[in-house]
Amino acid sequence: MERYGGGQIVIHEYDPAWPSLFEEERARILDALGPNAISVEHVGSTAVPGLAAKPIIDLLVGVRSLDDARGAGVRRMRALGYTYLPEYEEWLPEELLFRKGPPGPWTHHAHVMEASNPRREEYTLVRDYLREHPGVAEEYANLKKRLAVASGDDIAGYRSAKRAFVSSVLASARGFEPRAVERPPTLRPQSPRCEG
Repeated sequence: MERYGGGQIVIHEYDPAWPSLFEEERARILDALGPNAISVEHVGSTAVPGLAAKPIIDLLVGVRSLDDARGAGVRRMRALGYTYLPEYEEWLPEELLFRKGPPGPWTHHAHVMEASNPRREEYTLVRDYLREHPGVAEEYANLKKRLAVASGDDIAGYRSAKRAFVSSVLASARGFEPRAVERPPTLRPQSPRCEG
């Protein structure tokens, strides 16, 4: 059983500081990954105003090359205090997961993937749908609070137990067009290619 890094899973009420914490970390990651980084978006529950969540900032990091991220990017993310979790690649193919906080409570997750990875859209669709549907977000918060109590420190069991709800939100979101996005993702211009 995979244990939650902070001990007992606890869902906190929404903290208005979460967007600022994201912005600070976004700037650090863009600087560290350099031109390989295309975008960094705030995803997960802390990206949804008013939604109760584990106090972990999820960052969706788009890169030009996953191989480059797997190489020099791992070293650069470690310099920012992240731990690379290669064992998650079996569960999250074509994605690199980094966690900040261990050995203490986890504070950030960086999900690094190429822009063509279909999971990028899944992260943003669920986020946008919950932002625009506060009733669904409230239902999700209540579910997470119940599951946190029932799961103790079993983070894998907690994730598994909420999977059906998240899948149903994703299915609804696939037919949903958000009114407005909080802010466009931070994009880096593509470097010019030499043609000879």
